[in-house]
Amino acid sequence: MPALFLIMNPGITESQVADARSSLGVDRIVEMPEALAALWSQIPADLPAIGRFLQPLRAWLQDSASPGDYVLIQGDFGACYLLVNFALSSGLVPVYSTSCREAVENHQPDGTVEISHKFRHRLFRRYGA
Repeated sequence: MPALFLIMNPGITESQVADARSSLGVDRIVEMPEALAALWSQIPADLPAIGRFLQPLRAWLQDSASPGDYVLIQGDFGACYLLVNFALSSGLVPVYSTSCREAVENHQPDGTVEISHKFRHRLFRRYGA
């Protein structure tokens, strides 16, 4: 059975875990080591190119994942693009989580409007499909 490797912040939700097990057929979910999670959450906005910066993540996938494993990749658009391409070239299956957003408006006594959002996982979609 394939594994699901997580490259995302924040962590995976219970509904995503349940869906990964049922729809993707994964038997284990592998979170990034703490140092890589910190790296992924703080991609410097002033770096003109991030390929070298992401090398530790590519190395982790190369050492830990096997062809046919899934990789849930969500975050910085450019970093996602680079890691999706790496995953595809390595025989991995990159996916992302789709969600439904529910917005609630609360009109305040001072005339302002406070809006809150709830996101509910719907399904995993393969990149490029």
